Amino acid sequence: MLMDAAAYRESLRAYKPRVFVDGQHVESVADEPLLLPGINGVGVTYDFAHHPDHIPIMTARQGTSGKTVNRMLHINETSTDLLYKLEAVRLVCKVSGCAQRYLTHDALNGIFQATKRTDDAHGTDYHQRFLAYLHEVQDKDLTLGVAMTDAKGDRSKRPGQQTNPDVYVHITERRPDGIVIRGTKAIVTGAPYMHEFLVMPCRSHTAEDADFAVCCAVPVDAPGVTIVARRAGRPGEAAAKFSAKYGQSTGVVIFEDVFVPHDRVFLAGEHEEGGFLTTSYATHHRHSCIGARAGFGDLLIGAGALMIEANGLDADRHGHIREQMVDLITITESFYACGVAASVYCEKDPAGSVMPDTVFSNIGKLLLATKIYDMHKVAHYVSGGLIVALPGPDEDHNPETKASLAAVLGGRPDIPMEQRMEVSRFIEDLTVSNQSGWYSVISLHGGGSPEAMKREIWRNYPVMEKVALVESLLDRGVMDEGKRVSKQPGRCCATGCEVPKLPEANVAVLNSAAE
Repeated sequence: MLMDAAAYRESLRAYKPRVFVDGQHVESVADEPLLLPGINGVGVTYDFAHHPDHIPIMTARQGTSGKTVNRMLHINETSTDLLYKLEAVRLVCKVSGCAQRYLTHDALNGIFQATKRTDDAHGTDYHQRFLAYLHEVQDKDLTLGVAMTDAKGDRSKRPGQQTNPDVYVHITERRPDGIVIRGTKAIVTGAPYMHEFLVMPCRSHTAEDADFAVCCAVPVDAPGVTIVARRAGRPGEAAAKFSAKYGQSTGVVIFEDVFVPHDRVFLAGEHEEGGFLTTSYATHHRHSCIGARAGFGDLLIGAGALMIEANGLDADRHGHIREQMVDLITITESFYACGVAASVYCEKDPAGSVMPDTVFSNIGKLLLATKIYDMHKVAHYVSGGLIVALPGPDEDHNPETKASLAAVLGGRPDIPMEQRMEVSRFIEDLTVSNQSGWYSVISLHGGGSPEAMKREIWRNYPVMEKVALVESLLDRGVMDEGKRVSKQPGRCCATGCEVPKLPEANVAVLNSAAE
């Protein structure tokens, strides 16, 4: 069953989570105005799966069941799947700013890989449990919150060394029919309006901290779960030309002795595989973030062009304006190109799914994380100072001031003042408001800090291949002196590194493109 946005919102009524927003208990998530922009954002992923123009990228055939599912719930099997997912995320985020549901996709793909790896190593049955759960989620077309980032406490100490162990979610009891978990997840995107949470480890663990290496599925209204969340966007604010309709809530989720039955437990102490899950999810998520922020870039590019026009300027004639717009386009499409490359140079996983290339995924995410502020700067440059000097929107309807403001705040004679004001407030909402600052922070730290991405780039980039290349060139002229030249078959050069080879799936993609 593929729900639409209205059905998704209605489905939330079947759940009774314990939710607090702005210090107030929320009786009905589906009817809470402070959360509606977030529900609207997720709703885009549901409606677009029914739109004739978007069905090809917003839906997919799930290989393990043969059923058609929402792209946000699909396990990727080919390079094309990754490309379509990337485009799907960009599509829904250019409308909603951040559609949020792509985190569900990223977690499902990471757990799919990790459970297969765990079964192969330990003879467990986690993968079959997860497949049964996956098919249930796909059949019901659910949205899952990713409860990954722990509160962490004293970050100089490992989880088992914390004064308060509840700063990390951990197993407190193992029963014949399941486990009991306790602890706090500090940043859960869309927490109040999810159907269930996927609890996952946020870091690697040692054998001594095995109880912290837990992955499981928990309904949002399970006994012992409390959600403390911020409002989504800027609901009810007249000046919020975008975020009054679309926004994102984040929540702290507290698990107080929550029982999880065995069929919803996907890791329970396998600390090495828990570390793999952390990095696997991070790669999938950073790949998705590239599409999400490219969609945000589309919003800034379109709004910037409208503002230039309303100001009476022309990028074809005014070189400084054109230069800034080209910078904005270049930033957006350069990190998106990394997402495309990560899709094409994907790696087949033993579980049967595909993983986007780690290096390209992390480079793309690092670029968007650090360039988001440059994107804002360009939008400010091309729009002029009006975006921070506007009178409040109530003056638009004030008979005492409206005529005078229209006379002095207009731009081009053929563009109404109201239109110029609307675009100005749109850019203000995206780049100057408290909501825009929040978008900047999640761009910088969402999916891990820039330092985490730099570590992954360094850990996975074939630096020694480059070293070997140069060494082989330096040795070429003195080979008779017995310099280090490898004679190993299948090796490329002096240090004996493997000859790079594209996965067969990617060779096929590139060959078909060439034809």
